[in-house]
Amino acid sequence: MEEELMPLDCLLPSGTQRICLIILNQPLNKDYLQILWRKALLRACADGAANHLYSSTAGDRDSFLPDYISGDFDSIIAEVKAFYGDKGCSLIETADQDLTDFTKCLAIMVGEIQRRQLQVDAIVTLGGLAGRFDQTMASVETLHHALPMTPLPLLMLQGTSLVHLLRPGRHRLAVNTGLEGDWCSLIPVGGACQTTTTGLKWNLNNQVLQFGKLVSTSNTFEPVGPGNPRKAVTVTTDRPLLWSMGIREDGQ
Repeated sequence: MEEELMPLDCLLPSGTQRICLIILNQPLNKDYLQILWRKALLRACADGAANHLYSSTAGDRDSFLPDYISGDFDSIIAEVKAFYGDKGCSLIETADQDLTDFTKCLAIMVGEIQRRQLQVDAIVTLGGLAGRFDQTMASVETLHHALPMTPLPLLMLQGTSLVHLLRPGRHRLAVNTGLEGDWCSLIPVGGACQTTTTGLKWNLNNQVLQFGKLVSTSNTFEPVGPGNPRKAVTVTTDRPLLWSMGIREDGQ
């Protein structure tokens, strides 16, 4: 069965994707925050992410109250924790040091989606792709944890990048929202992937992507004539495969 996804629908003000939102402990893009917050059926902060939410929404904080904040609370500032607690936000301490705050926050969200019987198309994460390299890799590792947790796509957004871990199987990615940048990549994080694609400038034909052999970075989309819509990208893979793509910066 082919899985269909429009990765950047979540950033379209007119988009129809029903989402839940996780904010991670990195500086926030206020434009992304405004759009994603309005759309989200459930909103959460992973530990120190609450500090960024608090500072980014000064003057209008009551309009940006997360459903819960979770983590080991080694990053959240006491003033911020007290503010959200007083406003009725759930504060859920998760002390397990074998999992990241992102992974634990995601697990809580998946449980809440099921408990509330929410009809959701995707979980979107704001942050997690900048700053320290080891923390970026920890974010990618959480994408692997997510596969057995939930059938929902987990999309990570930050700056001009989107990342999504494709499950084994066939995928159809709609890339014609007008928000897409010029670049895209397929990265075999976790192991070799036998891969076939269409819709890319440099397609793969049942080829093995593997570190030390071949990795499809700095790819782009199949050229189309002026005025013609961009073709969808299809990806078939036998192992989890990381899809990343550019987001146009400031509409340029």
